[in-house]
Formats: sequence, structure tokens, C-alpha cells
Amino acid sequence: MARLVLVTPRTIDLATFPAELETALAAGDVASLIVAVEGGSEMLRQRIAEILTPIAQARDVAVLVRNDTRAAGRSRSDGVHVDTGLADLANALDTFHPDGIVGVGGLETRHEAMEAGDTQVDYVFFGDLDRPEAPEAAPRALDLATWWVPLFEPPVVLMGGATLASLDAAAAPGADCVPLRDAIGPAPRGAAAAGAEAAGRRADAPSTEA
Repeated sequence: MARLVLVTPRTIDLATFPAELETALAAGDVASLIVAVEGGSEMLRQRIAEILTPIAQARDVAVLVRNDTRAAGRSRSDGVHVDTGLADLANALDTFHPDGIVGVGGLETRHEAMEAGDTQVDYVFFGDLDRPEAPEAAPRALDLATWWVPLFEPPVVLMGGATLASLDAAAAPGADCVPLRDAIGPAPRGAAAAGAEAAGRRADAPSTEA
């Protein structure tokens, strides 16, 4: 059964979001948190990582900072999520392996995925954190995950859509984890309620294990 990954909203209000995150994580099984805020200064992004990391780690949730090895190191997060090319991926692997986690995204083709998979990367991520989310997982990402799962060893993280219902289709190809962003963060009812419902959906989902 695919585990949940939470992706931070693109912008964060540090006065309110940490408490919402803590409640959302307490609602159910979450594998990791990707800190992927947009805009702001480098110092602000680092501060966000420093605040969110201990909240997640207290619940055994791994924290990955997107494309910022410095902020990841200074916040004592568990690793980085890299989607800016093989050169940056190699740098992240040199910095964080073997003790930290390094995942790779930004994979648009099978060739790019195989190149990344030939490294010591801990997971491959199919989907695009920069594009506005559709209700369901992107068809191209689903196709890549369906192709990858039976052929290659690195685990698959397949981005879900903007609705909680997208979890089911995203998990179907055999993805190890399904990240949610818009389905959690900006929901009018709040991240805590959305996180609880998402965790409940995964708990009720039939296992794909033999």
C-alpha cells in the first residue's frame, strides 16, 4: 500500500502552518514531508525548514528540502529532493549520502528516469511540483510510473492530484509513496482535516501485496 507524502504549500504563514502540520501528521501514517516553498529569501526558506523539521521528525516523518542542500544541512533535515538536473543531483549525493536521503524529480522522459536511476538515488519522483495541479495525477507521470515499477529497483514516488480521490489512481501502478499538496494545504477545512481524511483513505485501501 502506498504511503503518504505531504508537500508544503507554495507559501507558508509561520504563525499558523506549523500547528496545522503537526495536527495533520498526527492524523495518520505519513512517510515524509517535502519542504517546497516558493519565493522569499534563502534565509526565510532555511528558517521554514528549521521550524518544520523537528515537528515532522518527532513523528518519525522524514523531511526533505527541495533543491537546497544548505538549508537541508542547517535545518538538520533528513535529505533533499532534487529536480534541477543531474549535476545538482550528483552534488546532493556527494553531500548527503550515505547517511541522508536524496530523491530525484524533474523527470520528463524514460531516458531521464533511467539516467537518474543509475545513480545511488533513493527514489524517483514522477510529477511536477511547479505546475498547477489538476484534480488527478498527471497522465504522463502515471505512464512513467507504470513503466518503471516492474523494471527498476529505485522506489517510485508518484505525485497525486488536487483531490484526495486522486490517491487511489496514483497508487494503482505500484507507487511506494503518493505526495499530496493542493489536496492538503489550501483546503478550506484546513490541513489537519484533509490530512486525516487522506490517511483514512490509505488505511481503508486494499493492499496490493501478494
